[in-house]
Amino acid sequence: MTTAHTDGDDRAQALAEELIAMMAEDQAHGPLANSPDLAEQAVWRRLTARHGDRLSEIMTRYGWPTGQAVGAEAARAAWLVAQHADRQLDVQRRAAALMAAAVADGAASARELAFLQDRLAVNEGREQRYGTQIGAVVDGRPVPWPCEDPERLDERRAEVGIEPFDEYTARFAPR
Repeated sequence: MTTAHTDGDDRAQALAEELIAMMAEDQAHGPLANSPDLAEQAVWRRLTARHGDRLSEIMTRYGWPTGQAVGAEAARAAWLVAQHADRQLDVQRRAAALMAAAVADGAASARELAFLQDRLAVNEGREQRYGTQIGAVVDGRPVPWPCEDPERLDERRAEVGIEPFDEYTARFAPR
């Protein structure tokens, strides 16, 4: 194996480890996002901003971190970081565009892209396509943020490998 190849493998491994660590930190601090304590919410916001900034640097240097490049777990981690960059719409827009190209090449998950596209649409005040973003729970029933063409929602969801809306929202209903 050549040194250049080894260096590339080492870089990919280091990037994968970094992305996975970011995901672990995100998951560990996720409950702070909706904490009644504003100081805890601020911790979440700083964390997601720091991660969004780093993902932006990664996308600038390497493009979208695909499973082929960094492994499936690290690619999912990159998606999660983009998903939670809610106050960095430029990061979400770039991630969605790069990820869409990767999906077209068969190198990324259409399902994960759908979630990111919906999240971005909601953050930009547009209707979502796949109904993945829940706005509230009213009378025990999850209500999505507004969706385009709601009559075809489950059809669009099936096209990208997302379960029907009623199955999906059953997870959010109070038990």
